[in-house]
Amino acid sequence: MTDSSSKPLAGRVALVTGASRGIGRASALALAAAGAHVIACAKTQGGLEELDDDIRKAGGEGATLVPFDLTDASALDRLGGAVYERWGKLDIIVHAGGMLGGLSPVSHFDVRQWAKVMAVNLTAVYRMIRSFEPLLKQSDAARAVFFTSNAAERPRAFWGPYAASKAGMEALVRSWGDEVENTSIRVAVVNPDKMATRMRAEAYPGEDPEKLPDPSEIGPLILELVAPGRIPPKETVNFKDWKAGLSADALV
Repeated sequence: MTDSSSKPLAGRVALVTGASRGIGRASALALAAAGAHVIACAKTQGGLEELDDDIRKAGGEGATLVPFDLTDASALDRLGGAVYERWGKLDIIVHAGGMLGGLSPVSHFDVRQWAKVMAVNLTAVYRMIRSFEPLLKQSDAARAVFFTSNAAERPRAFWGPYAASKAGMEALVRSWGDEVENTSIRVAVVNPDKMATRMRAEAYPGEDPEKLPDPSEIGPLILELVAPGRIPPKETVNFKDWKAGLSADALV
């Protein structure tokens, strides 16, 4: 018999994008450790295989590995069909896939790069909602987590395309969250803030990653947000604030 206290997500199916590294990988590991079956999506087959190895080493069941690019809209549609055929539902989405696209003045930004940033950070979210909403509705307590950035709320010089894509994503996700309010689906938006990820290193190459939180630290927050018995807040959850609150509780 499964111990529900040690495996609170046993029997649940979780799809994670960007699962080969950083926040996506940390989320996938946390979900698997909690008993969920993880559908791990990323561009790199090798990275997904390493994730699967680590999940198994930690005592979890093997993940379902789906290598594809988020710009491939038809692949997202096919994935929705494949999930339906195998499981008939989807309980959790953690969408950690994304790209910075480089920092440049808006007027100098490459047209093709603009299209790719929008495809990955915004259009892929629309395609995911379109493909997976029917599957999420088959869950008794579906949860979908999306990651935003300080740049969405406070855009600044050279961050234009990335900031616009994240602001658009937030608007899209919050609109969808209102639309499904009378269903079992609940939506959460998380701002990881400063974290030792590859994207952060791309934006701030001179920064010491040892002084930043490791992506593994976000795992407990993700488990909190997707727990079937809890309703995630409608407001953006800032990892830094959540961590400070957790530390304060620990001192009581």
